[in-house]
Amino acid sequence: MSRLEAIPAMIPMLLRRSLRLKGVALALLAISGCHDSSTSTATPIASSTQSGDAIVRCGMLINGLADQPLRDQQITVNAGRIVAVEAFDQHSQPPLSHPFINLTDFTCLPGLINTHVHFDGNPEDSVDYSIYARRTAEETLQLVLDNAKTTLLSGFTTVRHVGAWFPDAVYRARSLIEQGEALGPRIQTAGPYLTIPGGGGDLTFPEMPTAQIPPESQQGIASTPEEFAARAEAAILAGADFLKIIASGAVFSIGIAPGAPEMTQADIEAVVAVAQAYGKKVTAHVHSDQSGRDAILAGVDSLEHASLLEDSTIDLALERGVAFSMDVYNGTYTDTIGREQGYPEIFLQRNIDTTEAQRVVFEKAYKKGVTLLYGTDAAVLPHDMGGWQFAIMVERGMVPMDAIRSATSVAAVHMGLDAEVGAVVPGRAADLVAIQGNPLEDIKTLRQVDVVMKDGIFVRSPQAIEQQVESPE
Repeated sequence: MSRLEAIPAMIPMLLRRSLRLKGVALALLAISGCHDSSTSTATPIASSTQSGDAIVRCGMLINGLADQPLRDQQITVNAGRIVAVEAFDQHSQPPLSHPFINLTDFTCLPGLINTHVHFDGNPEDSVDYSIYARRTAEETLQLVLDNAKTTLLSGFTTVRHVGAWFPDAVYRARSLIEQGEALGPRIQTAGPYLTIPGGGGDLTFPEMPTAQIPPESQQGIASTPEEFAARAEAAILAGADFLKIIASGAVFSIGIAPGAPEMTQADIEAVVAVAQAYGKKVTAHVHSDQSGRDAILAGVDSLEHASLLEDSTIDLALERGVAFSMDVYNGTYTDTIGREQGYPEIFLQRNIDTTEAQRVVFEKAYKKGVTLLYGTDAAVLPHDMGGWQFAIMVERGMVPMDAIRSATSVAAVHMGLDAEVGAVVPGRAADLVAIQGNPLEDIKTLRQVDVVMKDGIFVRSPQAIEQQVESPE
């Protein structure tokens, strides 16, 4: 039985392990079931707050759009949607059906967005990539679900899943989350990596016989423009929300070096043509300057990494409206924790070759006005460290409010979700996070999110807030 065939058959068993959760039960399990040190004091606020209705008072609100924060704001949530945001009025009478949650000691923000995640992997997998081929379909799906839950509890309520070796598990996880049967963020997924044989998206190893490579991991491999077009269409028909190409060599790869192209401009144009015919976007994994230029000229919508771009290519991206999703923190993680864990030396050296160069490109792109999306390359970086990248972005010249918007309203616009998420304004989904401290003064406060609401349901809250709930009764 193939991995794809096995996934539907194993869902009932996984659901019996606690995934078939609805409404209040889903939220309460998420809050009370956290075991790491950062969530050990988390408890449910109250069962009545899990109806999707609430009034939340925030000491400070960064709404994702405005240049300045708003003080002492009241957010009214009906059926999981924001219906009003206004200055708190102590004389007003909230609806009796709406519990009142007092977050006056917190800064509230929109649910965060990470535009570069891979839920089907963890950093320690980089020690030996063959683990991806050895996992069963059940194990892969469970890993995706576990990492999705971790990501949501870290404050990221929406993500782009930019490629997977086993995309069927990601499609299934996306469906389970949408159906309320699993806990996780909204997922836009690219499906499989579109890549050349032996390229950065090909799960092959010199020490592993080809016969042992699962066929499902080869869904996106192509050698000609015609083959790339066929693979692109197949991915969209299978459920991809957008497409991801591997245009250049990769850091975490034993193949072509990051500074060298893998796909031709004609290959990329073929993928873009299919995507546009279906109304989809294309993002390109790019380190090489030549690959970046080829991808921009071919019509892609965004570049991932963008590590080795020349000034002229950055200018071209600005001219063509191409956004960058730059994982500027994980180079530090790889050079420290990755080295301790025993990553292959070729990975460590390629990381050194690209880390500082990428940060310089980030500085230049920001100064020039290129649209920058918040993306961490989660899986290279642990899934519970999504908020750690903000600090390096600010350190390299980004204004804190712009860094926050890169992970809220700016990301939402690029993903076509700006009517749903990315800002705390009436009409959008009630996605909200709260932290202690002021991220405009200390951006590192975003490393620890204390409260998470998705679609009006609290999925994470510290015990202290339980005492702050004021029941209308």
